Amino acid sequence: MIKTLLAIGALALGALTTSAAQADAVDRLRDFVRDSKSGRAAFTQTVTPADGSRAKVSTGNFEFARPDRFRFDYTKPYPQTLLADGQKVWMHDPDLNQVTVRKVDQALGATPAALLAGNTLERDFSLSAQPARDGLDWARATPKVADGGFQWMAVGFRGAQLAAVEILDRFGQRTLLKLDSFVPNAALPADRFRFVPPPGADVIEQ
Repeated sequence: MIKTLLAIGALALGALTTSAAQADAVDRLRDFVRDSKSGRAAFTQTVTPADGSRAKVSTGNFEFARPDRFRFDYTKPYPQTLLADGQKVWMHDPDLNQVTVRKVDQALGATPAALLAGNTLERDFSLSAQPARDGLDWARATPKVADGGFQWMAVGFRGAQLAAVEILDRFGQRTLLKLDSFVPNAALPADRFRFVPPPGADVIEQ
């Protein structure tokens, strides 16, 4: 009987600890949006199609500065830049020598980039705690208006450190972004979020 009670007590304590960690992940996401005014990290991105076909892996560097400025520089398997300057979002494909431009309010909305680089967390997203996995504590953000192109985004923390972002889009495709050496409140010069189309590039405004 004593062993049974101890086992039940251990299970209950474990459940309480897990529940606290999960709830804490939501608080950490709120703290991240409130306290991290900028940041940078290297990333590895894995995109897994809904049909289970072969995943695509790419690597690069990510930077952001609130409000609404961010930069993804993909380096492998081929170079590409996605940059928001607070007014417009620019996507540059050097291989095609093509630049696509959209207004920032049209391009972001309730999107993963808006969550990471914006300041409208509680307005645009419903937050919920998720079970710990892969050594991380997870918080899920679900758009309150289902027009952002994705179903939900989960943000993983290792302690207080932002470590991963996972996205499920409306077609069932999963994107996992693993962050390495995330630096919060990094000193980033303003010109990191300024884009000038290269000479001769085909610029397409949407």
